[in-house]
Amino acid sequence: MKKIGILFGMENTFPPAVVEKINAMKVEGVEAEFVKIGGIRMDEPKKYDVIIDRISQDIQFYRAYLKNAALHGTIVVNNPFWWTADDKFLNYSLAHKLGVAIPPTVVLPHHKHPEGTTDQSMRNLIFPLNWQELFDYVGFPAFLKPYSGGGWKHVYKVHSPEEFFHHYNQTGDLCMTLQHGVEFEEYYRCYVVEQEKVHIMKYDPKAPHHERYVKGNPPPSSEVLRNRMEKDALTLCRALGYDLNTVEFAVEGGVPYAIDFLNPAPDADVNSVGRENFDWIVNAVAEMAVKMALAGENPVKELRWAGLLAGGGDTKTTSRKRPQVPKA
Repeated sequence: MKKIGILFGMENTFPPAVVEKINAMKVEGVEAEFVKIGGIRMDEPKKYDVIIDRISQDIQFYRAYLKNAALHGTIVVNNPFWWTADDKFLNYSLAHKLGVAIPPTVVLPHHKHPEGTTDQSMRNLIFPLNWQELFDYVGFPAFLKPYSGGGWKHVYKVHSPEEFFHHYNQTGDLCMTLQHGVEFEEYYRCYVVEQEKVHIMKYDPKAPHHERYVKGNPPPSSEVLRNRMEKDALTLCRALGYDLNTVEFAVEGGVPYAIDFLNPAPDADVNSVGRENFDWIVNAVAEMAVKMALAGENPVKELRWAGLLAGGGDTKTTSRKRPQVPKA
């Protein structure tokens, strides 16, 4: 029996819906359930063929378990080795190298020395910092935001050096980036599943959280824009190796700038994304998980970083040909 597990935290709608969908498909030899684990031995035998991870970014014990599970043959969505190493600044640099539109971005030293370090730990850092050079490169308005993280936490829009320093001085030991602020006319969040399927959703980041997914999901303003966002979203997720992600585009002057694409456990709650988007992501993830379980590909071949860091050529380095699964 091929077993698919869902590892999750406070979510109440997406995980049970995926389990229900997989089991309702009635694919012979495949079943889904919530992951159940205790203390993990280093030689823990494989219990799940596929695990969909929704929580290990917040719980180190789960991340350690998933790495060990991958070592013993479990396919984990998303790759816990790369997810551990990934950050938004690297993503921006890689995307720029791949030809995706990215606003000018810089990474900044911590305002406060990280715990356990002193001035002596920072001898390689120039002082005073080359602030004007950085401001000239990025331009204002700009967004000050953590180099890794999500949920719009510690994100500030600044319009001048004075505003920048006001907020930067409050960031403590967080590592921050400063990115040119796109004055967007349209904004979209795209689900990307299996590095093959893209679902574009009209999104308003200025609205309250529960109202950000625009009702009725109006389409992009042009077919050219739609095609460009689909192409860039696939390019990014194939390069990063994420089988489940969201990619956000801020559109200015017809150009979709990729703003955020480090979301390997993206929001999929029916109460925020809406029924239509929810049904799409549940079906797409369920079908992907079943294909992966039936194919039984050895995940170790996907845990190599050389192709990603090369940042060029065919970013889709692994085969995605899997058995077709009948839809319920």
